[in-house]
Parts: sequence; C-alpha cells; structure tokens
Amino acid sequence: MPRVIVVDPQKPDAAAMAEAASVLARGGLVAFPTETVYGLGARGLSAADVARIFAAKGRPPAHPIILHVDDAPMAQLLAASWPEAAVALADAFWPGPLTLVVPRAANVPDEVTGGLDTVGIRAPSHPVALALVHALGEPIAAPSANKHTHVSPTSASHVIRSLGDAVDLVIDGGPCAHGIESTVVTVAETPPRVLRPGALGLERLRAIVPNIVHDASILTVADDAARRASPGQASKHYAPRARVIVVAGGADAVKRSLAEARAGANTGALVWSGDAQHSIGRGAKERESAPELVRFVTMPRAPDDYARALYAAFYDLDDARVDVIVVEAPPADDDAWWAVRDRLERAAR
Repeated sequence: MPRVIVVDPQKPDAAAMAEAASVLARGGLVAFPTETVYGLGARGLSAADVARIFAAKGRPPAHPIILHVDDAPMAQLLAASWPEAAVALADAFWPGPLTLVVPRAANVPDEVTGGLDTVGIRAPSHPVALALVHALGEPIAAPSANKHTHVSPTSASHVIRSLGDAVDLVIDGGPCAHGIESTVVTVAETPPRVLRPGALGLERLRAIVPNIVHDASILTVADDAARRASPGQASKHYAPRARVIVVAGGADAVKRSLAEARAGANTGALVWSGDAQHSIGRGAKERESAPELVRFVTMPRAPDDYARALYAAFYDLDDARVDVIVVEAPPADDDAWWAVRDRLERAAR
C-alpha cells in the first residue's frame, strides 16, 4: 500500500507539503485532493515523470493531461499566447474548477499535450493542491487518480482502491467539495468552446464570455487511442466495474429495468425523485434476503449535491459486488445537470 499522509484540508501542514513535494521532485507520483476530484500528480515539465502517470493509470498516450498551477502568471509561462477570453475567465474563476486550453509554450512536453499544440491549465482552489504547487515551485501534471476510464476518486480511499502501489504517496485531505471534474474550455479558437462539462456551469461561463459554444454531440471520441483536445472525451469513461443502465421515464421505467436486469445478476439502483425513492426503496427492503438483492441508493435531488455523491455511490456499489446499476435519469432539460448527464452517459456506454 502507498504511504498516506492525513492533513487538515483547510490548513495543510507545511512539513507534510514539503515531504510530498520532495517525492515529486525525485520523480515520484503523489495523489492529492482538489476541489473537484483527487489528482495523480507528477512534475508537469518532466517528460519522464509524466510518463509514469500514463503507466500507473494505463492511459493511452494521445490523452492530454491538465497542468495545475498556483496563479495566472505561472500559467502564462506555459502558454504561447494568453487570449483575452483566458484573461477574463481566469480573473473570474481562478482559483477554481475551470481548465483553460491555450496554445502551448515550447517548454511543455508532448507527453502532457498528447502531441497537440495546445495545453490545458487550471489553478485549483483546494488549499492542499495550492500548497503542493507552492511547495514544489513548478506546475504539477495531474489527471484523476484512478485507472483509465474508471470512476474518478473523491476520497483518499478511492485512490488506494483504484491504484494501490502504483502511487508513491497519497495526501488524505478528506472528501472533495464538488466531486466531479473541472469544466474544460478552449480559448485557443474563436469563439471559445466547452470541451468537457464540469463543476462550473455554462450559465456562469457565459456571464463572463457570452459567445462560449457548447455542443454536447461533438464531445466524444470513439477511438480510445485517438488524439483529443481535452481529457474526459473518451466514449466510455467514469465507469464502475458494474454495467450502468440509465433509464428515463420515472419510477415505473426504473422498476421495469430492475426487473429485467435481475435475471441472474445482483442489481443496484440510484434514484433521486420522490416517487422512485418511495416505490423502489420499499420494494428493495422487501427483497433483502434475495440473492439478486437490489442495493438501493437514494441520491440527492439538487444537481450539485448529486454530483458530489455520484462517484462515491459507484465505488460503494462496486464494493458490494453489484453486477448492474440502474440509474434514474436526471432531468434532461435543466442545464444545472449538464455534467452529471455527461458522466452518466459515458459510464453507461
């Protein structure tokens, strides 16, 4: 098992951060909390160190990795240009759950960018992440700290479950505040375009840069080995071991899907509406002795709270050895659910 350091998420111990930075400086991998999910960090300007991330995750080399910085001036050292939209968005949302894709500078290795001429950069708001960048004094490359295409970790225990000894050090800063990845926007083209829905909503982005484009239909790359401009564009991603089925149509539709899935399989259910909680939850209690037990999880009804709970629910259902997870679909016409809908669609492919 990797070494684990527990820190105060708001006031991380300076000695602990110095130890973690020394592991990075020696070429090691450090998992650390951000406000979105836990990241698997290496020195971002070292091609050899970044290559260790790909090996640990089993990640194809064409997938770019986000560089984490402590402020806009550090970010600008990684960019060949810093467009006006980058200035406006960074001023409004950094530090925070926004990744900006910009033209890359010559000092950024191909291993970070997947060989593209752009690089994704963000300044996280989590005190531990910021303290680690400060302690290291250079950018940290960090995708989510999990095996490729699997569920992103929102706690230190999730990291250990997914990566085990592949990581040298885990900083345990408690659960992540958002529980879902950063929003990725490219400002390397005009107009700016969303490349991955995330914790920062479209309405807030457009309040700063009104012409930002979002077209969900083009944000999937079917070939896992193909190059893509952003993390999180794989056709199947954020997926638990269990097969995921997302069902629209309310409680009755979810109950029908559960009945079909229970033929020889242990099933789980994620529901959020009051009707589904009442009718399916009551039925699950009546079947507690059945071998195909429904593991029933009541999800929050607010989109931000749902997002925060989603990956932990997937980890818990995998631990329960559930074979199939039937998920009550979130609202289809509410932009507040955009990131949750994206993650569930990819998990179900």
